[in-house]
Amino acid sequence: MAALQEKVTAEFQKRFGAEPTFVVRAPGRVNLIGEHTDYNDGFVLPMAIDRAVWAALRPRDDGRVLVHSLDFAQDAEIDALPESKVAPIWAQYVQGVLWSLRKNAYHPTGWEGVIAGDVPVGAGLSSSAALELAAARAFASVTPFTWDAPKMALISQRAENEWVGVNCGIMDQMISAAGEAGHALLIDCRSLATEAVPLPPDTSVVILDTMSRRGLVSSAYNERRQQCENAARIFGVKALRDVSVPIFKVRAHELDEITRKRARHIVTENERTLQAAQAMRSGDAVLLGQLMNASHESLRDDFEVTNAALNAIVQCAQQQAAMCYGARMTGAGFGGCAVALVKAEQAKAFADAVTACYEAVSGIMPNIYICSASQGAQVVVGESW
Repeated sequence: MAALQEKVTAEFQKRFGAEPTFVVRAPGRVNLIGEHTDYNDGFVLPMAIDRAVWAALRPRDDGRVLVHSLDFAQDAEIDALPESKVAPIWAQYVQGVLWSLRKNAYHPTGWEGVIAGDVPVGAGLSSSAALELAAARAFASVTPFTWDAPKMALISQRAENEWVGVNCGIMDQMISAAGEAGHALLIDCRSLATEAVPLPPDTSVVILDTMSRRGLVSSAYNERRQQCENAARIFGVKALRDVSVPIFKVRAHELDEITRKRARHIVTENERTLQAAQAMRSGDAVLLGQLMNASHESLRDDFEVTNAALNAIVQCAQQQAAMCYGARMTGAGFGGCAVALVKAEQAKAFADAVTACYEAVSGIMPNIYICSASQGAQVVVGESW
């Protein structure tokens, strides 16, 4: 039994004097490649990681949700028909899923339970999506409706967009809902079609947390969205996903310098993501690593969403050439984490080398996680519909 499963189960027993009817989990994620392409209707290649939000729960007959967070040592009470945001803030993600389910003509049953997670908050590993999908799995466990991963991802995304007020794309919720053990998931962000692609043999994915946290970057994020929309308008397409690399090269002169750089990243990143999926199908770790390196350069130079900490830790990773195939920043940028593809048998040595290198150049001790690809949101204890 996983440590967090034991933890939430024990706390449930302590609080309610009984075994939980259900235990559910939903993972965080790391994006291997395909950054800022999601809101351009493009392609992303995330992986569900073996860090997750867990919930132990049982149904209630009054439609309300009573939940205790072990991580925050706080209780929350959520009405059956949410009308205004509840406190504390973490509970708004649960409340938003309840609200979104009702907006999508579901009639969720209430529940009471205990939640806990080990997805680092603020590191760009989608702790919020993990919480949303754990909540969705909890509602689906106590309510007679069939689990549909893409639908639940969209419902959870709507909760974050419209209830919590964060304008995220679909990637985080989709990979938390639909991830497959041992695989990354190629997601077409326009159609929501997915394909599980295996990690290359004898490789490990290592997350490198710079310990620098994103500040007030919403304005920069919105600015880049607007620049991408402007470029699509000039090309006469719905989104930059519809612009191929050859077409971009022919017409790039029509864009001003900044818009051209932003568009070049999106157009080339979509191509890199499709090439990366093919490299994974072929078991080609070398090519996958090269594409990750190229992605970081593009995010640094064309999309300009890295920072000194991200560039430093990626450089530290790339310097371990005997152990590391490639590395890049991951997530929205401006801080947070990088991701590296390494030889599995040398993952620990790689982590130690990057830790020493990054601490020497930055004075900061990074957090480094050697990860495996995990299953998406699931019921671990209890019978699902």
